[in-house]
Amino acid sequence: MAREAWTYREVAVESAVDPRSGRVRIRPVSGQAYATSLRVQCARALGDPERYPVGTRFLVSAKLTDRQGGEPFLYVWHGDPVVVMKPAQLKRFLEERRRLRI
Repeated sequence: MAREAWTYREVAVESAVDPRSGRVRIRPVSGQAYATSLRVQCARALGDPERYPVGTRFLVSAKLTDRQGGEPFLYVWHGDPVVVMKPAQLKRFLEERRRLRI
C-alpha cells in the first residue's frame, strides 16, 4: 500500500521525560496546532537519550490519525527523514506557522 503523502504535514516535535512513567517520549512542540499532550508514534531512536539528549527538537513529517476510533495521535512514517532543529530554526518554523493559522 502506498503512503498518501498529501496527508502528512511538517511538525516540530521534542523529546521530553514523561512525568508519570519517567520515560523519554516524543511530543509536539508548544506553539503549533497540536497539544503537547498528543501522543507521537515514531522511530524509537528519537527517544533514545544516548543518541539524542532529552529536549532535542526534530522536524518530522506526520499525520494526525487514530486507530479504529481510538485516541488521536501523530504518526511519523519510518522512511521519512528526520531533521534535528537548532533553536533559530525552530523559532523561524513556529513564526511561519503562526501566520498560516486560520
